[in-house]
Amino acid sequence: MAAQVGDSAPGFSLKNSNMEDVSLGDFSGKNVVLLFVPLAFTDICTQELCDISTGINAYDELGAQVLGISVDTPFSLKAWAEKEGISIPLLSDFNKEVSAAYGAQFADLLGFKGVAKRSAFVVDGEGTIRYASVSDDPTVLPDFEAIKACLKSLN
Repeated sequence: MAAQVGDSAPGFSLKNSNMEDVSLGDFSGKNVVLLFVPLAFTDICTQELCDISTGINAYDELGAQVLGISVDTPFSLKAWAEKEGISIPLLSDFNKEVSAAYGAQFADLLGFKGVAKRSAFVVDGEGTIRYASVSDDPTVLPDFEAIKACLKSLN
């Protein structure tokens, strides 16, 4: 079952594309947008994270930290970010524990087990989920206007 609005956000510590540990707790007191994407270098995932990177000022103005999470390795995420100009931090859920904790994981996608579902969560500065969207269709992007509206309501 997917994490729901009002739930305490599952904590985590993941490697970023520079092999540094990043945890949800690092952003205590700040609103965080978690964007789970299925796989690096795919068209829709690239479009999503490039669009977010281009429009990151809107999230900065709303006082939010945006993090991208996929089950790819940190090395793949680094190459993807460099190739496509993705500027938001990318985190590797290679062990598939965080996407499972958020209920945002496909049992099977194109023959691959445990790929993250395209999902978005807004976690407030106290660690409570304030927005949650988990799609069973990997081609459906989150409602970014709804995410921004949620962030505005938290300020």
